[in-house]
Amino acid sequence: MASEDDEETTGDAPETARPEAAKAEQAVDPKIAAAVAAAEAAGAQNGESVRIDSWIWAVRLVKTRSLGATACKGGHVRVNGQNVKPSHTLRIGDEVRLRQENRERIVIVKRLIRKRVGAPVAAQCFVDNSPPPPPREAVAPAGIRDRGTGRPTKRDRRELERLRGLMSGGAGRPHGQ
Repeated sequence: MASEDDEETTGDAPETARPEAAKAEQAVDPKIAAAVAAAEAAGAQNGESVRIDSWIWAVRLVKTRSLGATACKGGHVRVNGQNVKPSHTLRIGDEVRLRQENRERIVIVKRLIRKRVGAPVAAQCFVDNSPPPPPREAVAPAGIRDRGTGRPTKRDRRELERLRGLMSGGAGRPHGQ
């Protein structure tokens, strides 16, 4: 019986260490957890490397791998403060700065993956330290007409011209011509 008690106590020790990990796993959606497992299987194994252009495509920072390579060649991608070529190899913990569309993305590499994955899984492969995007400018909608009302009448067109003239700061077309 002593051997059974020993087995129970040895079995309990790992379980007491596991509740924190089990709670963390329960907090993650099971679908995401399965996708993460698939991404890890598709990821780089020990000793293998991942190219920067391939990684930024895989974690969905750019739409295509060739756009990632073009961004690297154009000097828009920096790893640990230095411009890199598309063939630069990444390591876990590297800081990647990607400049695109008047915005700079700053990410820290958490996991190396080679294949493109879904957005929830991709978000777990890096820590995003980017500043928030600038607010979008509010643009007044163009003159919207109800559906089925047909073309504007001459009176409607004159009102639109008058409004456009006021909005653009000009007087529009001079009268009498």
